[in-house]
Amino acid sequence: MSFRPRHTFRPVILDDVRGAQKMLSGVARTTAVEGSRYLTGLVGAPVHFKCENLQRTGSFKLRGAYVRISGLRPEERAAGVVAASAGNHAQGVALASSLLGVRSTVFMPQGAPLPKVAATRDYGADVRLHGQVIEETLEAAEEYARTTGAVFIHPFDHPDVIAGQGTVGLEILEQCPEVRTIVVGIGGGGLAAGVAVAVKAVRPDVRIVGVQAEGAAAYPPSLAAGRPVAVRTPVTMADGIKVGRPGDLPFQIIGELVDEVRTVSEDELSSALLLCLERAKLVVEPAGASPVAALLSDPAAFSAGPVVAVLSGGNVDPLLLQRILRHGMAAGGRYLSLRLRLTDRPGALAALLGTLSVLDANVLDVSHVRTDPRLGLTEVEVELQLETMGPDHCAEVAAALRAEGYAVTVMG
Repeated sequence: MSFRPRHTFRPVILDDVRGAQKMLSGVARTTAVEGSRYLTGLVGAPVHFKCENLQRTGSFKLRGAYVRISGLRPEERAAGVVAASAGNHAQGVALASSLLGVRSTVFMPQGAPLPKVAATRDYGADVRLHGQVIEETLEAAEEYARTTGAVFIHPFDHPDVIAGQGTVGLEILEQCPEVRTIVVGIGGGGLAAGVAVAVKAVRPDVRIVGVQAEGAAAYPPSLAAGRPVAVRTPVTMADGIKVGRPGDLPFQIIGELVDEVRTVSEDELSSALLLCLERAKLVVEPAGASPVAALLSDPAAFSAGPVVAVLSGGNVDPLLLQRILRHGMAAGGRYLSLRLRLTDRPGALAALLGTLSVLDANVLDVSHVRTDPRLGLTEVEVELQLETMGPDHCAEVAAALRAEGYAVTVMG
């Protein structure tokens, strides 16, 4: 995803964020800040979640969209607004427009998850599916704006949008006044920039850490170059931060105010999402779990607590969630694949499964191989995929099977 603004904007200051907070009163929820006992123990300092996944529309995007559309002149409102998005920004624009009585048109890629398309329509937008990739969708939205006069609502590169997202930072200071580190995901940079403006103006001592997915990390090379640099083909499951080029205004703010930008792998994102679901009972999308992934990957780096990790969104497609959870469990050592040989006689497989039952290993799949020329006449090879309780349990299962006389090959 790559968005290229065509305007020079005024700076964003604390008063802008405070004004946005007043504007959003009664519109955006003041989302909860919840403690994480598991991460607190891991990091060695109090860790809290700022639960923007529980915001209206399922992400922080409503905040910036509402402030931006509220600031339109009457003639601009009359022309309507248009946006391009695969999900969270689409829903934020749709709801904000409906609340303000403004007509909205949202272009989404043809492959956008059906639940996100349906939600955007339910919030009142005229949804138009166009293009296979977001760049094509963006071009269609910009063409629509040129031909109809509708105002294009940028997802992150506008002062009003950044001010709206910055209200997350003000809430963190109010809800956790002792905070020393804030960790926030970065795509185009609107949320991180807004949080940095708000927090650093009030508490310059607070460390702000941005997090990007390794496969879509445009900020580290951009900061090194001193200017926005595009990633040609960003690839990550975290579509909420899959942005190929930093926004000009967010880049300037992040370069001045954000203390550090880290990257996390796809395995770390999967593990973080799984942790949020299992330990915190929170449904979080991969982009929203990126701050948790950073904490998991290097807990010692966040010992200056209390730490607040911003869970920026919870809009994850159920099919993607299923794949991510399986990937996260595999990355966490929760699956064990084995190959072993049995005597091909009645009861042999039942005896093996009985042993696994005693070991509390859940059998997900069993495959028999009888035609391999390497097998003896009375042998059968069995491949098993097991669900376990973690790496230690995997080792325990393999050792117990060997102790029972099975020749075990661990495949993964």
